Amino acid sequence: MYSLARSLLFKLDAEKAHHFTLDALNKVYKLGLLPILDNRTKPVKLMGITLPNPVGLAAGLDKNGEYIDALGALGFGFLEIGTVTPKPQSGNPQPRLFRVPEHQGIINRMGFNNHGIDAMIQNIEKSRYQGVLGINIGKNAVTPIENAADDYLICLEKAYAHASYITVNISSPNTKNLRALQGGDELSALLEALKNKQAQLAAAHGKYVPLAVKIAPDLDEAQIEDIAHVVQSVEMDGIIATNTTIDKSSLGSHPLANEQGGLSGLPVREKSNQVLKILAEHIDGKLPIIGVGGIMNGKDATEKIRLGATAVQVYSGMIYKGPALVKDCLAALK
Repeated sequence: MYSLARSLLFKLDAEKAHHFTLDALNKVYKLGLLPILDNRTKPVKLMGITLPNPVGLAAGLDKNGEYIDALGALGFGFLEIGTVTPKPQSGNPQPRLFRVPEHQGIINRMGFNNHGIDAMIQNIEKSRYQGVLGINIGKNAVTPIENAADDYLICLEKAYAHASYITVNISSPNTKNLRALQGGDELSALLEALKNKQAQLAAAHGKYVPLAVKIAPDLDEAQIEDIAHVVQSVEMDGIIATNTTIDKSSLGSHPLANEQGGLSGLPVREKSNQVLKILAEHIDGKLPIIGVGGIMNGKDATEKIRLGATAVQVYSGMIYKGPALVKDCLAALK
């Protein structure tokens, strides 16, 4: 059924199709017509949290937490929503989302478009979802990079009581200079500030909410080693590898190869896996890794686990394969 729906959806503008699909999913869920899949298939521990299974939804699909209940019915072991910023922002000008069907890829330069952290929290409070919920946080585009920590700290404080874990997004290519925060000194300063605030919030709320950091696939081995050292030294709880790539050489002469933005889906798989492999070698089991990037079938998910990931996340693969991708990954991992 999804292959038929996809052929129709792919005739629409990509961003319009995105919203149409999520709105339709939400309506079907509210009418009680969406079968709720049993997600308790392969429990795994991640950052001290017990996941019912290791297949999660990556951030970006539900930026504002508007579809949590419907997405939670699709069999995921955990959901990650966002990226959210302190203040609402419209993101980059449209068009900013492009499908590359010949390569099973997606290019986006969305630019952290979202309704702001306060609106997200209202949506979470209205949802009935009882599963594991990650909140992915970022900085506003107007905030100078030297003040980025202020935005992350605001989001951390507001999200803390509502999250199972929180992800620090420093790897989107669509916010100016954001990836500079992956550098050694900048990364240490940011993560130390967040870890200090986490300790304060844990005492105030009487619960510990783990912190993960999401990195890019466009890193060389020295940069990966440096990041591995920093995340261990500041005692982060987890790391997500990877975000989208700015390298579009895999698209060859495709007309969209010169579009600005991050490339996801099948074209990022090998770059993402290479980062995951090197990262896992340097982490050496000292903190868990969530593998994301280019998972299009169950075999891709098992490869991430083999390379050192504790759990995986999907997003672009859902656009091409539909909800059946979750079942395929779970079947392969079993």
